[in-house]
Amino acid sequence: MNSAILKKCPQLLRDFLFYMETIRGRSPKTVEAYYTDLHTFFCFMKAYKHDLSKYDNLNEIDISDIGQEFIRSITLSDVYEYLNYTMSERENNAKTRARKVSSLRSFFKYLTTKANILEDNPIQELEIPALKKSLPKYLTLEQSLELLSHVDSSSPKRDFCMVTLFLNCGIRLSELVGLNLSSIHLKEKKMTVLGKGNKERLLYLNDACIHSIEEYLKERSQISGIKEKNALFLSSRGTRITTRRVQQIIQRSLEQAGLAGQGFSAHKLRHTAATLLYQQGGVDIRVLQEMLGHVNLGTTEIYTHTSSQQLKDAAESSPLKNVKPPKNKKTVKQD
Repeated sequence: MNSAILKKCPQLLRDFLFYMETIRGRSPKTVEAYYTDLHTFFCFMKAYKHDLSKYDNLNEIDISDIGQEFIRSITLSDVYEYLNYTMSERENNAKTRARKVSSLRSFFKYLTTKANILEDNPIQELEIPALKKSLPKYLTLEQSLELLSHVDSSSPKRDFCMVTLFLNCGIRLSELVGLNLSSIHLKEKKMTVLGKGNKERLLYLNDACIHSIEEYLKERSQISGIKEKNALFLSSRGTRITTRRVQQIIQRSLEQAGLAGQGFSAHKLRHTAATLLYQQGGVDIRVLQEMLGHVNLGTTEIYTHTSSQQLKDAAESSPLKNVKPPKNKKTVKQD
């Protein structure tokens, strides 16, 4: 964990962050998000309980002295005041507020059930703000094929292989970057992926994935001075490819395929894989859940949305689609 962050943390918050990282297996990025949310919350609480108007810059408030007594003084009403502040003063949208609520719920649950600092959870009844459900953005089958035919040529076999795995396996960007040679089992046609929370899952590889990996391994064997020998996808310097570099490759490929400026990204390729598997591959929703590494089925259900083509097909499937009004029938006058 970042030492600069730890210096700003009261001991209770520091212990919580260590717990989430080491025991719960949260990623460094997630732990940093917890810190950001809770730091802002404690800054507000300290200002709120000691006259908010005295502070011009809330985030500069020193919270390192916050202890158990201060924590025990926080009520559900205080939290509502904080959420009102994030909405009115910081103009946080519902998604951002939902993340902040989630961080608070995790922290107070830890204080109650793990650290035994609180006997009762004061925010037990705090609900996560309702989010507007939007359909995931994805490439159509035709657009996916177009992208595959216009993959960036800086390292043709590698880049084509990455796009192929995105579109066929629906893996996350971080999962793709984290793949090792030891993750791939070509004879068994499968690979192991390390997902969120350090949870490992098994994915089976189709012929397109197998072929693209085999071709890339030939290209990889020609790289001299490899520094990270177990990393599957390498940069030109022989180090593990970065998430930023993969994003750049995907964006350039989208541009070459004439798909730029439409909101597509590396993450949207994951959406594409899931949507095409469900809509055109007929994959069961629970199988899709396991494949994507979702903890909750509700997360996977966003891919069960109907496409405009499906709605058109449904209209054409009506047994009454050819019914026409009868001829030579007098119009009945209505009162």
